[in-house]
Amino acid sequence: MAFKKKVAAALKYDAVKDNAPRVVAAGHGRLAALIEEEARKAGVPVYEDPELACTLTALGVRQEIPPVLYEAVAQVIAWVYRLENEAIRKKEGEEQ
Repeated sequence: MAFKKKVAAALKYDAVKDNAPRVVAAGHGRLAALIEEEARKAGVPVYEDPELACTLTALGVRQEIPPVLYEAVAQVIAWVYRLENEAIRKKEGEEQ
């Protein structure tokens, strides 16, 4: 599937309030670029998967992801954990 317009979605998970991650921001074009820019400024890792972003955007803001997307979102979460672990190992190596 070809994507001509930039698309972005941001997720948040609150284990106390949510059953699954929730879409907290979503948009196309200029709004998508702004979402990505704000994430980078805040130090939030940006995972690029236009097809998943398009699907999440279609859900709408404040919506929990449905079970059919658990596996795809779990892959994103695993990627974030790998990044965090690499950063920790790098920092520990620099401190020695």
